[in-house]
Amino acid sequence: MRRRFMVCVDNRGYESSLEIRKLYEVLIDRVVEKHHQVRVIDESGEDYLYPEKFFAPVRLPHVTKEKLELMSA
Repeated sequence: MRRRFMVCVDNRGYESSLEIRKLYEVLIDRVVEKHHQVRVIDESGEDYLYPEKFFAPVRLPHVTKEKLELMSA
């Protein structure tokens, strides 16, 4: 799975797992995207499914994205 990053814009019902305005790593999962969900590595450090409406896409400079990916490897 490829990685991308999104910012949390809503955490209703998941306050202990997600922080609003925080950048999260999202694993590409075409199957769950068909159900309007995203696979996010949350505060537990594990990946879980959340509603896609809880996140907004962000465009990061290539250098920044590389550094974030290295940190999470």
